[in-house]
Amino acid sequence: MAGDSIGQLFRFTNWGESHGKAIGGVIEGCPAGLDLTEADIQPALDRRRPGQSKIVTQRKEADKVEILSGIINGKTTGTALAFIIQNQDQRSKDYSEMAKLYRPSHADFTYQQKYGIRDVAGGGRSSARVTASTVAAGAIAQKILSEKQDIEIIAYVKSVGDIETDINPLEVSRELVEATPVRCPDGKVAEKMIKRIEEIRKAGDSIGGVVECVIKNMPVGLGEPIFDKLEADLAKAMLSINASKGFEVGSGFSGTKLTGSTHNDEFLNHDGKIQTRSNFSGGIQGGISNGMPIDLRVAFKPTATIIRDQNTVNLDGEPVVFKGKGRHDPCVLPRAVPIVEAMAALTIVDHWLRFRAYQ
Repeated sequence: MAGDSIGQLFRFTNWGESHGKAIGGVIEGCPAGLDLTEADIQPALDRRRPGQSKIVTQRKEADKVEILSGIINGKTTGTALAFIIQNQDQRSKDYSEMAKLYRPSHADFTYQQKYGIRDVAGGGRSSARVTASTVAAGAIAQKILSEKQDIEIIAYVKSVGDIETDINPLEVSRELVEATPVRCPDGKVAEKMIKRIEEIRKAGDSIGGVVECVIKNMPVGLGEPIFDKLEADLAKAMLSINASKGFEVGSGFSGTKLTGSTHNDEFLNHDGKIQTRSNFSGGIQGGISNGMPIDLRVAFKPTATIIRDQNTVNLDGEPVVFKGKGRHDPCVLPRAVPIVEAMAALTIVDHWLRFRAYQ
């Protein structure tokens, strides 16, 4: 199996290349009768698209989505729902030099060795360009979760390099996130992040950071033992995002510094509703949601393409010096926010449909 699909009952397949004619997706298992048009999907794509500010890539793509199947009179039919996004601003000539060598920290070498062939222009399937399709599918998943279960998913930039906000995730709103181009809901910290990214961009370098995501109004019971635990599927989803290198939920790695007496989430009865006093578990216990908000974080590495001389080898294994060119993000974090939300939505809606099957 090629690995282009995710989910069981709500199954999304991603297709297309960075500099091909188009990218798109197919969703199987979308419930029938859902009110859906392109207008429900486009806002999410507008948040991910390139060229939004000077701290992201200046590739100009409208990212206009067109639904091809699975809709009649503005309602889903329950059959395969396909959509397409045309590529408009391809510049394959920017990559002619790269056909002769392996770019550091890119997928050039691994794709070439695995398949014996690779799409040089933009990295083909390994490009973050294909995440536009994921965001489109995620918008549909979020619409289902919002209307059927009142589940809300909000992600934001928690850190850029060593600049970090300590804002309470439960106090973050979409409005606060969208108030700055870096998508950090802490205004003062956001200013520092933007300044750092601009300095990095002018130096021809790149920088990484962390996106935090909180999922509110979660029902109890989502997740499957043993290999389909909710946090396991969330981890797989998040680590499938380009440039992601780390995942943690709840207390994560910081929980290793605590004792059991401090870390255990004690239960209490709050106005007839059983919940936990703390949430070190991050809303998941035994691989199953416990009704508390899910709190997760995804680490993103610095963008691999930088406008600096780097040592590498050509296709014959001979040492060469390579300097990146073209249009690239000096920091992927701002545009990664809607991608993290989309992957969370795709995972949660699939488990929600699986949970409903038990009932």
